[in-house]
Amino acid sequence: MEKRVTFPSSWLPYLLVAPQIAITVVFFFWPASQAIFQSVLQEDAFGLSSKFVGLDNFERVFDDPTYLSSFKITVVFSIAVSVVSLSIGLLFAVMADRVIRGAGLYKTFLVWPYAVAPAVAGVLWGFLFNPTVGVISAWLKSAGYNWNYLVNGDQALFLLTLATSWNRVPYNFLFFLAGLQSIPKSLIEAAAIDGAGPGRRFWDIAFPLLSPTAFFLMVVTTVYTFFDTFGAVHAVTGGGPAKATEILVFKVYNDSFRALDLGGSAAQSVVLMVIVIGLTFVQFKYIERKVHY
Repeated sequence: MEKRVTFPSSWLPYLLVAPQIAITVVFFFWPASQAIFQSVLQEDAFGLSSKFVGLDNFERVFDDPTYLSSFKITVVFSIAVSVVSLSIGLLFAVMADRVIRGAGLYKTFLVWPYAVAPAVAGVLWGFLFNPTVGVISAWLKSAGYNWNYLVNGDQALFLLTLATSWNRVPYNFLFFLAGLQSIPKSLIEAAAIDGAGPGRRFWDIAFPLLSPTAFFLMVVTTVYTFFDTFGAVHAVTGGGPAKATEILVFKVYNDSFRALDLGGSAAQSVVLMVIVIGLTFVQFKYIERKVHY
């Protein structure tokens, strides 16, 4: 029998959710509506005059080969960061769940990188891989590998993937660890008594029970790579070399604040919002079917 929550007054539920609704309206619906409005206008650089152009801005966006290139780079970057950060976060969570002595210190060290801002994380890894003074780049050169992410687009994208994944792993680690610790120990012990090894116990019992956590992290990591990685790109590569790391959110910034194409950048932001909403819908529509609650 389902127990329903009752409140002493009819207005109390609305009052409790009012702060969250206000934040959502101010920081999402209002900016989104402004972007949609500006995407059908052609404005001068100072915003003093505007002209209604309909869908011309969207046509220019999809006819721009650099935008299609940025879309491909964003897809590769998003998949790489999601796979690396989720797999390493899960690995660390499994290891931390088995630690008995010094577990608190071990978990603290793993969580610390999450306190670092994405831009700072990018600068840190950029310094380590700096082709002139970087420690890791010196090791690579001594091993005979020609490392210079300032002129090699693939190396620059690899560096951004590494820095962003390092910054994201602690977040995934915390949720995976909480999920592992919520699994009843009786299930694991029963499987061990039946002769199942550690690998079998993980893949047949723990991993299916972690699927809700993994699904949640996959959704939020996808959104993170599309939006919150701007700081790392801006601090390390600036979208270069030769636009090799110009992801969609950074291209919106370039075309808006540097090229001063306000209408075109607004159209790009609308397309980006639609892409993320579409990806989230697909994840909930098809991938969630395989999630065991």
